[in-house]
Amino acid sequence: MRKENIIVGSLWQHFKGKVVEVLMLAKDSEDLEFVVIYKHDGDVWARKISSFLSDEDVSKRPDNVTGQKYRFQIIERNDKNDKY
Repeated sequence: MRKENIIVGSLWQHFKGKVVEVLMLAKDSEDLEFVVIYKHDGDVWARKISSFLSDEDVSKRPDNVTGQKYRFQIIERNDKNDKY
């Protein structure tokens, strides 16, 4: 897992081209792992931080329209808000 801060209100680019906004961070009630709650195309999604910050290289996937290395990449921070 990459070592980056996830900040509430920050914007991240998904490798398939969409931009998502981090709404909040929460804990999974089953294993207490942190999850990222984010908005994507008007829907609200949850993803474990270990998946959100996965260091899996997606650069060679045929559906990677951005050419980025990781599934999510930070594009705008808001350092005044909560962080993980």
